[in-house]
Amino acid sequence: MIYADNAATTKMSRTAIDAMLPYLEESFGNPSSLYALGQRAAEALQTARERVAACIGASPKEITFTSGGSEADNQAIRSAAAIGARQGRRHIISTAFEHHAVLHTLSRLEQEGFQVELLPVGPLGTVTADQVAQAIREDTCLVTIMYANNEIGSILPVGEIGAVCREKGVLFHTDAVQAAGHLPIDVKAQNIDLLSLSAHKFHGPKGVGALYARQGVPLANVIEGGAQERGKRAGTENVPGIAGLAAALEESCAHMEETAARVAALRDRLIAGLSQIPHSTLNGDPVHRLPGNVNFCFEGVEGESLLLLLDDREICASSGSACTSGSLDPSHVLLAIGRPHEVAHGSLRLSLCGQNTDADVDAILQAVPEVVDRLRSMSPLWKDKVSGKKAFVL
Repeated sequence: MIYADNAATTKMSRTAIDAMLPYLEESFGNPSSLYALGQRAAEALQTARERVAACIGASPKEITFTSGGSEADNQAIRSAAAIGARQGRRHIISTAFEHHAVLHTLSRLEQEGFQVELLPVGPLGTVTADQVAQAIREDTCLVTIMYANNEIGSILPVGEIGAVCREKGVLFHTDAVQAAGHLPIDVKAQNIDLLSLSAHKFHGPKGVGALYARQGVPLANVIEGGAQERGKRAGTENVPGIAGLAAALEESCAHMEETAARVAALRDRLIAGLSQIPHSTLNGDPVHRLPGNVNFCFEGVEGESLLLLLDDREICASSGSACTSGSLDPSHVLLAIGRPHEVAHGSLRLSLCGQNTDADVDAILQAVPEVVDRLRSMSPLWKDKVSGKKAFVL
């Protein structure tokens, strides 16, 4: 089997598993308990907080553990909105191709009286700091823009955007779920006030994430109950998961440069090969993109059929975000960068990691053109395009 869907989730590393086992087997106590077994778990939480903070240039007390990136996004955005509401500021800036954890939270805030402005991202899938600066108003309370897009891999100028927001006194949140462990992050140098990450995107366990909130930015609770996480995230902490998150992030950051270079070389070979398929196009910024992300549209092909035929060849891929895999609608990300509906339905996302090989790339480059040709040969629409009855889009 060739696994090329690492943007959806990653295989847990041995390092993460080994870090979790002691808190599943021996030190299984509740970290809120006062006896020694519970205190060993509490110590593990503090150690993990310190390790995560060190990886992103934060202080341990600025890290709150969550159930994943979606919860962290929700809490970050709702916290900034609550601060803005108290100050009479209800304008929020974001982009048209954010993850739905951000967009759906913003939609809910619109129902509560906030005004949301979604910046256009252009054909390469990015925004500039100037766009953000021009959009900021006196009543802007938050700018929330992702670090790197989960579907098309474009890396956004987060440091420049953060500098603009800090200069204008506006809170800046970035969804770094696809970036953490793969791209350098320094929340202080990049003027980031709030940042979300998720363990299973960098070879940690599912169901655990973290929210960085700069000291002085009060968090609003999205889960009420006990006093865990300094009273800002109720519920007994997932100690094994948190230990796995910290170990996986630390390991990924320690080997980031060498892994990124090797994975980017595989990515570039894939892009060069798939570009030879007629009437295809790369989605996202060809230069400023995640090391492992390859996203293509193939005219005359349905994404679902493409994935099923690749699965027959034991190649795991996706046609967009894993969170919307049950949807029949075309990707909102591809629509945001200007792909027409017809083409947006035929996308393929291949996302690589350090465990992928040159042999994997060879197999993918053999399989995808064959599968695309097969699907096109069965398509009446494609036959009309080839005969000239209908025009090609790509």
